Amino acid sequence: MTTPRIEDYALLGDLQTAALVERGGSIDWLCFPRFDSGACFAALLGTPENGRWLVAPAAGGTTSRRYLHDTMVLETMWENDEGCIRVIDFMPPRGTAPDVVRIVEGVRGRVNVRSELVIRFDYGHVVPWVRRIDHQRVAVAGPDALYLRTPARTFGEGMKTISELAVDEGERIPFVLTWNQSHLDPPTPVDAEEALHDTETFWREWNARCTVPLSGEQRDLLHRSLMVLKTLTYGPTGGIVAAPTTSLPEAIGGVRNWDYRYCWLRDATLTLLALLHAEHADEAQAWRQWLLRAVAGDPGDLQIMYGVGGERRLTEYELPWLPGYEGSAPVRVGNAASEQLQVDVYGEVMDALYQARVHGLVHEQSAWSLQRTLLTALERTWQEPDEGIWEIRGERRHFVHSKVMAWVAFDRAVRSVETQDVEGPVDHWRRLREQIHAEVCERGFDPKLGSFTQSYDSQELDASLLLIPLVGFLPADDPRVRGTIEAIERTLLVDGLVLRYRTRKAGVDGLPPGEGVFLPCSFWLCDCYELLGRHDDAHALFERLIGLSNDLGLLAEEYDPAAGRMLGNFPQAFTHLALVNTAFNVLPHLAGTMHHRHARGRSSSPH
Repeated sequence: MTTPRIEDYALLGDLQTAALVERGGSIDWLCFPRFDSGACFAALLGTPENGRWLVAPAAGGTTSRRYLHDTMVLETMWENDEGCIRVIDFMPPRGTAPDVVRIVEGVRGRVNVRSELVIRFDYGHVVPWVRRIDHQRVAVAGPDALYLRTPARTFGEGMKTISELAVDEGERIPFVLTWNQSHLDPPTPVDAEEALHDTETFWREWNARCTVPLSGEQRDLLHRSLMVLKTLTYGPTGGIVAAPTTSLPEAIGGVRNWDYRYCWLRDATLTLLALLHAEHADEAQAWRQWLLRAVAGDPGDLQIMYGVGGERRLTEYELPWLPGYEGSAPVRVGNAASEQLQVDVYGEVMDALYQARVHGLVHEQSAWSLQRTLLTALERTWQEPDEGIWEIRGERRHFVHSKVMAWVAFDRAVRSVETQDVEGPVDHWRRLREQIHAEVCERGFDPKLGSFTQSYDSQELDASLLLIPLVGFLPADDPRVRGTIEAIERTLLVDGLVLRYRTRKAGVDGLPPGEGVFLPCSFWLCDCYELLGRHDDAHALFERLIGLSNDLGLLAEEYDPAAGRMLGNFPQAFTHLALVNTAFNVLPHLAGTMHHRHARGRSSSPH
């Protein structure tokens, strides 16, 4: 059996967890009850025997699919010699228990349909006890229970729950799968048609809040990315996961397989900007509150990522029973990078809270008090080597991007005092800002290369250097910045797209070499082109990037230009965040409605 490509999947979500549906009708990934819970369908990282739910014509057929306009409701059309059906898949925004609803509708003829439900709790490892209770199938193992409710006949076969039915034109047959804690009473049954109406209404009303002037493809492009970000939001806390998946590889067959079902502080500023620019202030406020709760405590204990509820302990371990996507092992749960030192996150947090006030979110004195405490910790930390933005698993270094973001932290502190009616030792912060700036320009710039470098005393290039003008460290037309952009074009472009850095040397980052181009970095290059006045280049690259999205407008973390396929966890919030913010920079009709953060980030003193 051919493994589906990453781009063959669609996303469903209920604002607490998410599912991936392959275009052939199989839900191959689903974690209950949270994004970071154990998967009950793990075929994505193994085989159908590791759990999946297939609903499709028994004889197969050709498919087309789409999201119903302005919703996360998926419609898949099937055609074969018997006729035509459509399958409507969605997850209603969470009530008391999470549901997956699948409605099979006859469109033409009489089509024989098969539902094959394979439940394996704990990431495809635990076979549940399944029994019939009052016209429903109940699967139980330990703390987990799943209830399948449908008017179709069901029967057990080979550790699977099967339905075989003939669907006539105009007939609609619902299947509802509901999770609950196994010790509780069965959840209240869901009316599939009411749930469909409520889900469509929810998404359309949510999108209607965005009144940015858009039309046609531009509108669909922006709204789809914003809906992805909303779908990846854990509603109870406002945290946004980097992706709903773990261990989708950055190189097929490789070991760069990470768990992204957590919330990265690094995404903070981009997230706030994307939501605020699109006029989703409630989500931006919820994200800021999540951020403040997560980082509260001893500033010396600041982590780069947290769980969706703000959890700090994200212990990494491997699942040896899963072979991995296309044999890409190991499959990992948890993320050891949560224990790394990454100095740049101080700058991201400071910038996020500064930008929140710029955009009119209510000022909170507690937030500023926390920021001052973080600055005190950063003053002790910024001169230390760290693992950097790319979370290397090798020796710590003095990464230039980390130092630049330390500058951002003190720069935003100065700006906050100057413009936002807060108090602090602004002269001291100015001196630190100047000190960091001078050191980076002296030790992080190589005159022979005419470029900034990945780390001090190195000649390696790094795409994170594209952020130098975007955060205001130096203007884009500074010769050193121009030289850096040109050096990145010479050394890090593959088929016009940007690598994070060259991994061709074994052990350069503590891991075997090999990965795809990193899509957010390519959006950063778009932004730099726009700042340099290279508008045609910016628009051409932007169009190229959005053309890489799948038929539903979804993007992964990375892309393999040679194989023409997506890589990495999917869909990726960081990529969609970059898309939204770059869209406001480069698209006609939008460029005048906002300014990228570089417009407010440029240093107030000459350098």
